[in-house]
Amino acid sequence: MIGSADAPLGRSLRYPADVPGSVDDRSVDTASVDTASVDIASADHTSVDLSGVSYEALVAEMIRRSGDDPEREGMLKTPERVRKSMEFLTSGYHMTPDDAIGDALFTESHQNMVLVRDIELYSLCEHHLLPFFGKAHVAYIPDGRIMGLSKAARIVDVFARRFQVQERLTEQIAQAVWDTIQPQGVAVVVEAYHLCMMMRGVQKQNSKTITSAMRGAFLEDHRTREEFLRLATDNSGPL
Repeated sequence: MIGSADAPLGRSLRYPADVPGSVDDRSVDTASVDTASVDIASADHTSVDLSGVSYEALVAEMIRRSGDDPEREGMLKTPERVRKSMEFLTSGYHMTPDDAIGDALFTESHQNMVLVRDIELYSLCEHHLLPFFGKAHVAYIPDGRIMGLSKAARIVDVFARRFQVQERLTEQIAQAVWDTIQPQGVAVVVEAYHLCMMMRGVQKQNSKTITSAMRGAFLEDHRTREEFLRLATDNSGPL
């Protein structure tokens, strides 16, 4: 849980004038929030404890420092909306692959590839907190057990709904399937567009990043790997 929407506003925290970007005549409402202590270093290497500041108050201050007024009509509820949005977008921190799969593991003798492709994913780049989005293709070769088909998508969400880099996201999905159902092999490909490259920085609108992670049979047998890559990247259209 991020902050507290219902916590009463308490004392007013004034940022010291020597903190870069601070304005000494602006104050931030704070509330008593039960969170870990967060210290922000100032220019003179002292720290400001923000653990008692509500999430909404921090967002309001960010809006002020960006040059807008959080108290104008269109933005009055923006801090609360941002808190709720971030709670959802980072909900993966409170989930595990076991939570996602539950009891949807079944004994089955099928020993050929199972591929769930084109799983939509949305995540936040940990470097700029901007979205990246795309699709994941998740395959495995069972070794006596299969999982419910929707569980591949749920495992993707467990790790996508965190601050991420695509490379780690791909590996985490593959490792979670590998550890959870102990198959003969796992293969994952993620294709994504990154807004940190599209709306800022190099501003390249058509660049797509593709990452892969392989385990077991997909690493050891090039024919199995090639079959997966062919099926995952086939663009022949809908059935």
